[in-house]
Amino acid sequence: MLAVLSPGQGAQKPGFLKPWLDLEGTEARLRAWSDLAGVDLVHLGTEADAEEIKDTAKTQPLLVAAALLAAGHLPMGDVSVAAGHSVGELGAAALAGVLTPEAAVTLAGVRGREMAAACALEPTGMAAILGGDEAEIIAALAAHGLHPANRNGAGQIVAAGSLSALDAFAAAPPAKTRVIKLQVAGAFHTPYMAPAQAGLAAAAAGITPAQPDRLLLSNADGTAVGEGAEVLARLVRQVTSPVRWDLCMRALADLGVTAVIELAPAGTLTGLVKRELKTGTPEIVNLNTPDDLAAARDLIARHGSSPSHEPTPHVRIVVAATAGTFEPTPDLAVGTQVKAGQVIGQVITRQGGVDVTAHQPGHLVEWLAHQDDPVAPGQPLARIGEHS
Repeated sequence: MLAVLSPGQGAQKPGFLKPWLDLEGTEARLRAWSDLAGVDLVHLGTEADAEEIKDTAKTQPLLVAAALLAAGHLPMGDVSVAAGHSVGELGAAALAGVLTPEAAVTLAGVRGREMAAACALEPTGMAAILGGDEAEIIAALAAHGLHPANRNGAGQIVAAGSLSALDAFAAAPPAKTRVIKLQVAGAFHTPYMAPAQAGLAAAAAGITPAQPDRLLLSNADGTAVGEGAEVLARLVRQVTSPVRWDLCMRALADLGVTAVIELAPAGTLTGLVKRELKTGTPEIVNLNTPDDLAAARDLIARHGSSPSHEPTPHVRIVVAATAGTFEPTPDLAVGTQVKAGQVIGQVITRQGGVDVTAHQPGHLVEWLAHQDDPVAPGQPLARIGEHS
């Protein structure tokens, strides 16, 4: 089984699209998409320097356009799984047939402009936290009023929030951690982006999504989303919600993915896959230039297959509705059958306990939070397996 990955912000490099412009029709396609995105994608991908392509309003449509350009030269009909990181989810949604390439690039342009505007409202930022104990890190972030904006696996959590809170956190970090401040415009994937989410929602309201024609993994919880309308709704909510790339990689392992192609500009996501999936690491191709197309096509020929319409196992995520500490139901063990509406735990807040319930029948596949773990709103707590 083969997955194609679409990278997110931070993967861009000056001039990375230059080799692609030698392919017939590429420049014309980029010119047309530039009109939709409201930025000059040809200039940004070939002549712009690192500082210019760091601008959120320009980077986001550039990355989505680049991924779709590269994918346009692959036999995507034999690709079973698509996933993207952050804004890369717009590219992945187009690869899965939910959005047209034109709609994906248009939304990326809106998303980039709206998020850049939200960043300008107050001084916020992000920092990567390497190493340490995950539960201790999450608790420390909550104590500083910060958010775990990205969980990228391989011992990496990205914190986001006010610059003063990030400075205070970095001054006294949890044990065995290293904190690296990131050169980004603001606190992406947090409530600070609420104005941007509203702007993106208005643009998305004019788009009619299609049903996905292959497995499309969601950043929200790593699950494969089967309804086009739900995909679009998640793409909008993602602006203020954490990116759970760790759960997407876990889904790749659960699905038995044997090969991965990362689209241009490639290397970031496949690097995380290599570090996280140490047992049974998929065969990998980074598709950075047209010179890599032969290897990518060969990988698809050897590992690809037409998406199956047979019933497949699904895993759904139960998330926290509020902040607090998690208390799972005593004696509810992994593998236990649960009913729809069954209480599987509580989030303990200052006002009391808030029930956590299973939304559908199935079996408890895995606890994602444990006794007394600090949790944030929307944080995954457990995985419930079912068959459709």
